[in-house]
Amino acid sequence: MSDSNNPLPDSADSFRPPALDQSGAFHDKPPEPPLPQSQATVAPTPAELTAEDKQMGMLCHLLGVLLGFVGPLIIWLIKKDQSKFVDSQGKEALNFHLTLLIGHVIGAATSCVTLGIINMVLWVVGLVFGIMGTIEANKGNEYRYPFAIRMIK
Repeated sequence: MSDSNNPLPDSADSFRPPALDQSGAFHDKPPEPPLPQSQATVAPTPAELTAEDKQMGMLCHLLGVLLGFVGPLIIWLIKKDQSKFVDSQGKEALNFHLTLLIGHVIGAATSCVTLGIINMVLWVVGLVFGIMGTIEANKGNEYRYPFAIRMIK
């Protein structure tokens, strides 16, 4: 069907000009569309998290402050397969509190020289960063401690 107002033949309607790829070369295939936002991100956004995910992530950090590495370990072992957020936050809290445990053992071994100052400093650091992790996880944000030996990946 050729239209009298259209000077191009019918085959011109399906014609696509060649496109430039990233290297600057021409090709006939159109560029791939970008991935949808849901496929491009690995971690769920705070809007995609359930209230239980946020609560369990928060408990990983809070129980770490109260019970040491045992609290995050329990929550992580129970909920790691049900939520990626709880899995990542449980590992993070567990690694941090295991790192603090190593520091406390070193502090106890050197307490006659350091007068227990290392253990007091580690207790305050664990309290402050644990509370910060609790607040961020409650908001649905992934919290990463500034220092921790990543034993569990």
